[in-house]
Order: sequence, then structure tokens, then C-alpha cells
Amino acid sequence: MSRTSTSGAQVEVFSFSAPVTFGIPLIAIFLQAWLPLRLSWFSVLDLPLLVTIFFAMARRNPITGLLTGTFIGLFQDALTHQALGVYGIAKTVVGYGASSLGIRIDSENPGARMLLTLVFYVVHKSVYFLIAAGLVGQSLRWDWLHEISSAVANAIFGVLLYSLLDRFKRRI
Repeated sequence: MSRTSTSGAQVEVFSFSAPVTFGIPLIAIFLQAWLPLRLSWFSVLDLPLLVTIFFAMARRNPITGLLTGTFIGLFQDALTHQALGVYGIAKTVVGYGASSLGIRIDSENPGARMLLTLVFYVVHKSVYFLIAAGLVGQSLRWDWLHEISSAVANAIFGVLLYSLLDRFKRRI
């Protein structure tokens, strides 16, 4: 078993099979597009973001995390009527950040997972807002109460989702 050394602590690095690597993000994007049409409350959750965070933290490789975020974000952009690349850029930043932090801290701990998901949700929404409003010229309104409550909901749901996705991990 290969491990990456960080400041005296040993952190495990994981990989995933090809069907899991491609299938889970596709399922997350499909569910994100379909479920809010049936269950309006589901629009608060961002499954593609949660999957990006999970894969990036598990692989603990900034380049892989960056590419994971890029592809998931661009595929999500392709299914919307918005400018191509807005989700791509936001999820790229999150993928890189999550994998970089995954190297330095124990991201297997449920408390750490919750806190990281909360932080990365806010980072994702901030980058998305800056790109969509600043570069694309969309008229967006930032609602702190909604964003913080959405961040908490995603963090709680993320911890549950991550525990299910942990079953697909393979140690390198």
C-alpha cells in the first residue's frame, strides 16, 4: 500500500475503477438535472459539486482533482442554457483545492468532511457568482441566508453521500 507523507502523518491515497470514475459523476449530473423537476427542495443540493469534492479528496492529487472538477463542471454546463465554462471554472477551483487540502488533512473524518464541504460549497458559489456576474454579465443576486443554509444542507448530505461512495475506493 502506497502512502503519501505529510508533516509526519500518513495519508492514504485511493483510486477508483473506470466505471465508478465515469459512472458516478454522470449519475450525479443526471440526478441534478432531473430530480429538482420532481422534488423542488432538491435544487438546494449540488450533487456534481459533492462528487467533485469526494473524488478530489480521495485521490489527493491536485492535477487529477483539477481535471475531475473541469470535466464534471463542463458536462454540467453542457446541460444548462448558461454560458459554457461557468460551472467548469468553479468546479475546477474546488477540485484543485479539495485535492490539495486532502493531502494535508485527514479528510476521512466525518467532521472534517462536513467542514470541508461547507467551505468548498461557499468557494464554489463565490467563484460561480464572480464568473457569471463579472465575466458573463448575468444579473445574479447573492442571498447570504440562502447560501449559508444551502452550504449546511450540502455539508450534511455530503457526509452521508461520502460514506456511501467510500465503498468504491481502492487503495493504491
